[in-house]
Amino acid sequence: MDSEMVNKLGSSLLVPSVQELVKQPITKVPERYLQQNQDPSLVVSSTKSLPQVPVIDLSKLLSEEDETELQKLDHACKEWGFFQLINHGVNPLLVENFKKLVQDFFNLPVEEKKILSQKPGNIEGFGQLFVVSEDHKLEWADLFHIITHPSYMRNPQLFPSIPQPFRESLEMYSLVLKKLCVMIIEFMSKALKIQKNELLEFFEEGGQSMRMNYYPPCPQPDKVIGLNPHSDGTALTILLQLNEIEGLQIKKDGMWIPIKPLTNAFVINIGDMLEIMTNGIYRSIEHRATINSEKERISIATFHSARLNAILAPVPSLITPKTPAVFNDISVEDFFKGYFSRQLEGKMYIDDMRMKKE
Repeated sequence: MDSEMVNKLGSSLLVPSVQELVKQPITKVPERYLQQNQDPSLVVSSTKSLPQVPVIDLSKLLSEEDETELQKLDHACKEWGFFQLINHGVNPLLVENFKKLVQDFFNLPVEEKKILSQKPGNIEGFGQLFVVSEDHKLEWADLFHIITHPSYMRNPQLFPSIPQPFRESLEMYSLVLKKLCVMIIEFMSKALKIQKNELLEFFEEGGQSMRMNYYPPCPQPDKVIGLNPHSDGTALTILLQLNEIEGLQIKKDGMWIPIKPLTNAFVINIGDMLEIMTNGIYRSIEHRATINSEKERISIATFHSARLNAILAPVPSLITPKTPAVFNDISVEDFFKGYFSRQLEGKMYIDDMRMKKE
């Protein structure tokens, strides 16, 4: 399966850069970015005392004696679908260097960024994703999306065009996060009391892609959205927030709860694929990105998915007479084709895959 195959999985229409739009002082949001369907009544102010996303300490998970951290991880995956990971062991110098290079990339003149622009019919490059029609409402964001692993699936035109030292740093960061993903999946397997290879076999030659997000400030932040409410289509996402600006919100018990960025932490979340693999025990959760009126927010989401030639299905040991399969089997390739061919709309895509009750 090569990069040409990947490009057939979906496409997105080309749109203008929002970062360039806000360089001209604007007081009113252009029509195409106005979001009518937001539900501000569900937003909960971060100043109130709210339940916070669980914090998991990887160093405690690695300590054999500490069973309570494994229970905390299990609870976070079942009840939240999100957690912040501290003491993750990733070299802080590597992280800080990559953060700076991503920031530098978004600060490049638009002509230089356009060298890495999305091409028609392609989902990789600088632009936006999930734009399916000319009257589609646009998100208040620019992004750079690239497939990083396995290396034979990389775009041969795009990847070598990334300037150095950005490309080398991206290479190092992506490899380290791949290892971190495997470690997290191993601990999830332990918490689920299944053989560790049952989940891990999906990830052998599994895919990894990266989405770098730039959310410019907006004079009317309540009228735009940085990223529409959705659940991630992949298996596990490792998010790095570059600056400590709030914006990521998750939907829990009918409320939008902001995730307060923790210094030196990754935000980890479960995607639809992992919900299917765990037969609905670990859940992907709807989340969105909101916009700040004064400051930009930058983040890097690294997505890990099952290999393209796998069949997505609940792992056998989680299927019992008491807990029958709740999802239909689907090939990873068909799953992606469906995911990238529609707008981001909550959890509608994975909900369509549930087995219909007789």
